[in-house]
Amino acid sequence: MDPDIDIDGDGSAVFRGCFHRPNNLSLALPVTAAMPNMSVDKCVDLCTEKEYPLAALAGTACHCGFPTTRFPLHEREDEQLCAQKCSAEEFESCGTPSYFIVYQTQVQDNRCMDRRFLPAKSKQLIALASFPGAGNTWARHLIELATGFYTGSYYFDGSLYNKGFKGERDHWRSGRTICIKTHESGQKEIEAFDAAILLIRNPYKALMAEFNRKYGGHIGFAAHAHWKGKEWPEFVRNYAPWWATHTLDWLQFGKKVLVVHFEDLKQDLFVQLGRMVSLLGVAVREDRLLCVESQKDGNFKRSGLRKLEYDPYTVDMQKTISAYIKMVDAALKGRNLTGVPEDYYPR
Repeated sequence: MDPDIDIDGDGSAVFRGCFHRPNNLSLALPVTAAMPNMSVDKCVDLCTEKEYPLAALAGTACHCGFPTTRFPLHEREDEQLCAQKCSAEEFESCGTPSYFIVYQTQVQDNRCMDRRFLPAKSKQLIALASFPGAGNTWARHLIELATGFYTGSYYFDGSLYNKGFKGERDHWRSGRTICIKTHESGQKEIEAFDAAILLIRNPYKALMAEFNRKYGGHIGFAAHAHWKGKEWPEFVRNYAPWWATHTLDWLQFGKKVLVVHFEDLKQDLFVQLGRMVSLLGVAVREDRLLCVESQKDGNFKRSGLRKLEYDPYTVDMQKTISAYIKMVDAALKGRNLTGVPEDYYPR
């Protein structure tokens, strides 16, 4: 089964996998309907109509609900266990009474959509620090959904304000936001914060993302001429060393630093976002995190349609960047932290 199956061409449901029947079914999935002529479409339509984001097919029964701690969608089962043909559609699997096939409908899970400014001025200034291109905007989106509070910024970006980041307009010291985005990396700037979440991303990916942003906007792309011209080598020469010094400076001067690897956040959002929320001093509400997990992308992803057809990194660039990766890896391990993920090198 394709993980992003598009049932009828309009993106109406996303396949989430095969899962074991939850223990307390009526609490986990509150709406149930018998459907002798079961098909994926019918169950998805029912749950959409009842305004639930999950549709679970169980043979001839259709169940609707939300991802909750009773049914978190974290333990996927082998799809073969769900491979029972639908009575109305022989090329679709409809699950069984014990193993449910689950789809996510187009209904928005509103349990994590409310956001506001902090009710009282924060006593702590917490940075969400990253090198440009390391996923800071996406992390802010996740933090706002997970905590219910706006994030702020060291800068002002009108386009982000218009996308719903209402904390963007506040002065970064206003104390009304849960954390503050910053790309700064000097000692004085770092010491202005009481604590920090330090987001680190594979430099090869971060450099390309920032180059695309610089020459193509937040979710656009740099033109072919930029990659092939003098802009790209010059950009790598200036930015690659900053990728390393950014992390080294925060590790050295930051007061209380939680390191989060962008790749781990993508891979295991529930656990990593839980760590981030804890550092922010907010109680971790699991159902809220599960809600975030189901709409994790927001609108902050560059569309994947225009991938470069070639590797823009020359052998010399790779040598230079490898040396910086080793430097950062050693600094992390020197503080008893996990080193950089393995896929950072070799290329």
